[in-house]
Amino acid sequence: MLPTWEPGTVAILSTGAGAPHAIPVSTAIPAGPDAILLALALRRESLARLREEPRCALTIVAAGNVAVTVHGHATVVEEPLAEIGTVAAVRIDVDAVQDHGQDRFEIDAGVAWHWTDAGAAEQDEAVRAALIRLTS
Repeated sequence: MLPTWEPGTVAILSTGAGAPHAIPVSTAIPAGPDAILLALALRRESLARLREEPRCALTIVAAGNVAVTVHGHATVVEEPLAEIGTVAAVRIDVDAVQDHGQDRFEIDAGVAWHWTDAGAAEQDEAVRAALIRLTS
């Protein structure tokens, strides 16, 4: 079962198709109990890698004591995303959730970050809103 996390939480997407490749993403949202949607720029190496090898992992460390790695298979579900023509919507169908939580510690917060470009911040929010459309 997927945990809950705040919109804009930074997660780390790890892909294969060669040496492991990991990038931060800020658009991951739950898409039901066993799937996650996120957006990747059309030019991203990660998108090309997922086409070649759909197995991937998404690590989420967030407020509320969330520390998990989601293992799954990715599928491009909309390219480009209708509302934002520079990104593709990717669905990760969850195979397993590895919970990293322990009784010895709690996660108080995830990565503290913010956009320094107002246009990028608006686009990030618009991407998440468009992804929500795909969950229904």
